[in-house]
This record gives sequence, C-alpha cells and structure tokens, in this order.
Amino acid sequence: MTVKNILQVNSSGRYEGSITRKVSDLILTHLMETNPQNQHITRDVATGLPFINEAWINANFIAADQRNDRQKETLGLSDLLVNELQEATHLVISAPLYNFGIPATLKAWVDLIARVQLTFHYNEEGKPVGLLKNKKAIVVMASGGVPLGSDWDKSTPYMKHLLSFIGINDVVFINATEIDDNPDKALNQLADLLV
Repeated sequence: MTVKNILQVNSSGRYEGSITRKVSDLILTHLMETNPQNQHITRDVATGLPFINEAWINANFIAADQRNDRQKETLGLSDLLVNELQEATHLVISAPLYNFGIPATLKAWVDLIARVQLTFHYNEEGKPVGLLKNKKAIVVMASGGVPLGSDWDKSTPYMKHLLSFIGINDVVFINATEIDDNPDKALNQLADLLV
C-alpha cells in the first residue's frame, strides 16, 4: 500500500461550526485510516498570511543563488509553504465561498506558493507548465447562499485553474454541505474518489 503525504489546508474563518473544517477533518481521518503509515501536515491559513509586497516580488525574481540574507528571509515562509506542497502526494483544501470567491487568506497562500521555477515554469513557447505532478487534490467547498457550480460560484473554476496551473490535474471537488448531512453514507460513496 502506497504511503500518502497529506497536506491539509484549512481556510475557514470559523472554527466552531465550520462545515468545511468538519468535512476536511473527516476526509483526513479517512485517508489516515486507510494506511496508518500515511503522514500529514495541517496548515491553517485562517489566522492570516502576509500578502506579497515589493520586497517579496524583488526577492522572488532574483536567482536563488544570488539572494542575500534579507531576501532569503523575505521568502522564508513562501519557501516553507512550497516545500510542504512539493512533499505532499495528496492535498485536502477547505475553501468556503466568501462573497463568490475563496477567502483572502487562501488567496494569500496561493500567491505564496505560485512560484516560477518551483511550482511552474514557462516553456519555449512562453506557456506555463505546472511542475507539481502525480498529486491528488480534494477541495472541500461550502456556501451559505451561492449554489456551488453556478455562474455566481467563482471559487470552483478558480481553484481548478490554479491547481492545473501548478500541475495538479487530479482534482475532486466536494460539496461539504451534502456530506455534513450524512457523513458516513457520503464518505462510503466517495471512498473510490479519495484513494
């Protein structure tokens, strides 16, 4: 049985009563129970991540072997987040819809991990090519009012595009609201999708 390295990224601003956190934890538990040797890291971005700024951008576009200590420090958190993503075989991302899109804290995570030469590069034709191959992403979504998959849902296509951009094309989107109603039945139905 193949050992999975699971990266769980939680972004809901709610802790008590968060459906995406609850379902994300159910999925993580399921994945851990399938093989006790599986490993996991949980990255909670809801408390905030720094936004990229001029210092970060300047440091990012200097060759890694030419960065000074201050530039290395500026990119330190981003490097750590990229490393977590590179090491993972499976991602479990909780992404509630806030005002038709993903939470700002999750967008900050995206900005910190979308790194040229680390998670994507440009080919000879100038087209981006994702570098994170052979990974599976499970995106747990919930919305209090906007139907998932509707024209008003900007999160689902954004997350699909972003993950594909960095090379992750094996993506499962899960409506947390449906699972929350009957978790055991839903997880049994989803078992084949979660391997």
